[in-house]
Amino acid sequence: MPRRRQRHMPGSGSDGTEDSDSSAEREQTNSSESDGNMHKRQRLTRASTRLSQSSQDTPDLKRAADHDESPPLTPTGNAPSSESELDISSPNASHDESHSKDQANRDSDKDLSHRPKRRRCHETYNFNMKCPTPGCNSLGHLTGKHERHFAVSGCPLYHNLSADECKVKAVSREKQEEEVKVQEESNSRHATRHQTPTSKQSKYKEQVAEMRKGRNSGLQKEQKEKHMEHRQTHGNTREPLLENITSDYDLELFRKAQARASEDLEKLRIQGQITEGSNMIKTILFGRYELDTWYHSPYPEEYARLGRLYVCEFCLKYMKSQTILRRHMAKCVWKHPPGDEVYRKGSISVFEVDGKKNKIYCQNLCLLAKLFLDHKTLYYDVEPFLFYVMTEADNTGCHLVGYFSKEKNSFLNYNVSCILTMPQYMRQGFGKMLIDFSYLLSKVEEKVGSPERPLSDLGLISYRSYWKEVLLRYMYNFQGKEISIKEISQETAVNPVDIVSTLQSLQMLKYWKGKHLVLKRQDLIDEWRAKEIKRGNSNKTIDPSSLKWTPPKGT
Repeated sequence: MPRRRQRHMPGSGSDGTEDSDSSAEREQTNSSESDGNMHKRQRLTRASTRLSQSSQDTPDLKRAADHDESPPLTPTGNAPSSESELDISSPNASHDESHSKDQANRDSDKDLSHRPKRRRCHETYNFNMKCPTPGCNSLGHLTGKHERHFAVSGCPLYHNLSADECKVKAVSREKQEEEVKVQEESNSRHATRHQTPTSKQSKYKEQVAEMRKGRNSGLQKEQKEKHMEHRQTHGNTREPLLENITSDYDLELFRKAQARASEDLEKLRIQGQITEGSNMIKTILFGRYELDTWYHSPYPEEYARLGRLYVCEFCLKYMKSQTILRRHMAKCVWKHPPGDEVYRKGSISVFEVDGKKNKIYCQNLCLLAKLFLDHKTLYYDVEPFLFYVMTEADNTGCHLVGYFSKEKNSFLNYNVSCILTMPQYMRQGFGKMLIDFSYLLSKVEEKVGSPERPLSDLGLISYRSYWKEVLLRYMYNFQGKEISIKEISQETAVNPVDIVSTLQSLQMLKYWKGKHLVLKRQDLIDEWRAKEIKRGNSNKTIDPSSLKWTPPKGT
């Protein structure tokens, strides 16, 4: 332990402390040295400043301080572990009161500037936090790559697994990913122009089909009792048992998707883009539905930290409590979106809303959509866009089904900038209706359209399904011998690039003798036709005759 140096000067005490008179004299004799030792004065800590101030106080205050045996605090706020943490060796530690205050201000600013920044990667764990799952000790992670977790998305116990099982599954997934990577590299080296599957791919497809045969067999009586017992015991604090509901292959795919989503959330948490439940809306009350959110949306902080938001389903204003929502609904005069109704058939209507004329509504719509979209970046700059809002009407009003937005002047002929179907209306055909309506507008404009990239996962699935259906319908009705991609594009308003990618995925495009040939696969056409007949006359289709719309000026 370093010893303090003591300067034996007239008026100094035997204990090494100095009274106020001697310090004043020494200040006058050392005034010529103050400029030369300015950099030393800047190195004073809070503790040395506190000591210098105590030496200038009255004798009564000094005696009171002598009886205080509690140690001074270090810049970190904790008591010093040794005398080496106190810097009292500067010969110019005593100054007048005003200079001491200036020095204290500089030192406090310096302490703030040298505070440790936010830690990264494995250093970001806050051990005072705890996983919200009852009975969980926050150890382990669903991905098997982290030692601790603080959210339900990464909790092994919530997913009815142990930390060791998660690590084993992580090792298995890594091996499979390496094998797939090696296989892709091999295929890229030996790639040919034709799109026929290799023997390995065909064999793997047969194995998958075999593994998925019993996925719809249903649960036996004992299994149902086990699932019900688990549900009654744990309620919503645990994930329902997933074994025997589907095939092992499908269950493993679902587990992989869960682990990947959990890893993405962990990266966002480490980067500070989301916090552990403090500023992320978990649920929203929207009309008669309570919806769980999927992603973070930049609502104002005083609303986001509530965790639950109350939204008017007609004007889309957001509120903090159900009481405020009830009062708002009693006086809200909106029963449908603002703007012009450009389409109506039965109970389905589409309204064209100008982002410049109805700015607040469009901004609220974008904030609401971000709760269910990952790649959306448009929140407040809505003026250059038109919003086409689809609703379903009943005796209470027009309820929001979904929407898509498009630029008023798109140089790349994008007919969709952002598209969303509300979660309560998903898997009912409304997504394809929105896509079909966007292409109907492109046909009226006599343009070829394409959605703006990147598409969300669900959006990409919906578009691929729509393009497949459009091409198979065109093939079914086509009676000629030679087919042209350009003609398909002009008739359907689908971009030729999207047509080619869809034909390749359906294995209907072949390169032969220097030419690309489109193969008419009758098996796919018959399969599509059978589904159309089984579906019957569904009202989930867009009728061009019900459109009352002219292209806006300047487009």
